[in-house]
Amino acid sequence: MTSTNDPLVSTEWLAEHLSDPNVRVIDASFKMPGVLPLPKDDYLASHIPGAVFFDVDAVSDHSNPLPHMFPSAEQFGRDVGGLGIGNDNTVVLYDSGGWVAAPRVWWMFLSFGKDVRILNGGLKKWVAEGRKVEQGEVTPKPATFKAAFDARRTRSMQQLVTNLASRAEQVIDARANERYQGKVAEPRAGLRSGHIPGSLSLPYNNLFDAKTGTMKSLEDLKAAFAGAGVKLDAPIVTSCGSGVSAAVLTLALYRLGVENPSLYDGSWTEWGAADGPPVATGPA
Repeated sequence: MTSTNDPLVSTEWLAEHLSDPNVRVIDASFKMPGVLPLPKDDYLASHIPGAVFFDVDAVSDHSNPLPHMFPSAEQFGRDVGGLGIGNDNTVVLYDSGGWVAAPRVWWMFLSFGKDVRILNGGLKKWVAEGRKVEQGEVTPKPATFKAAFDARRTRSMQQLVTNLASRAEQVIDARANERYQGKVAEPRAGLRSGHIPGSLSLPYNNLFDAKTGTMKSLEDLKAAFAGAGVKLDAPIVTSCGSGVSAAVLTLALYRLGVENPSLYDGSWTEWGAADGPPVATGPA
């Protein structure tokens, strides 16, 4: 373990720095397929002034049939530059306040070489405090963003299959416990129910306050991981349904000073396929 700078910034901080010409704000809201209105439509209806929209599905590897897999460094740099973000900008991400996609986009930025920040409480807290929002599209001036991928930040299915025997890395599942145990059907059609054998269960929504949208204290986060049987001084991989909400666990681990947690990008959408690796059911 090692100490890190906390990636979170407060609504007060962002309000004070919103007019800073070097600050870039990104709306990274995300919803499951089929849920309406679409995140982009929510953004157009109300967003923090000056925020651009980061589409998790668009900034992804379109040659991969799995949803929103990490793109190449070249594509990430091109897409982020198109949002008006350069390597030297101070970037603040937020989502609707449900702690789903902002951590995923934060981890993508880290994986491609840039340290960015997340608004604690997201748009939910910002609006609850009566702060200004605006409507419509923001058209930024394109910038140059040079990306370099750090492969330590993600894991492939083959790496996790190998880990079944070695158990060198702890795997933590961020999905609801009913999905982890295989008690309910997966929201994506055609997937088996259950979890990666040997993985631990820690639903991502246990890590933030649903009323305020803010992430829980470091003490509460540490207790949540301990309650799930996670050893913070041993290697950790986070997983979920499709590699998005797993990053909430990754963010919490990062805040607790865990060095180099990794994220299983394909997550259950890949592992749970009909022809996928072995599946376990029941409690951890």
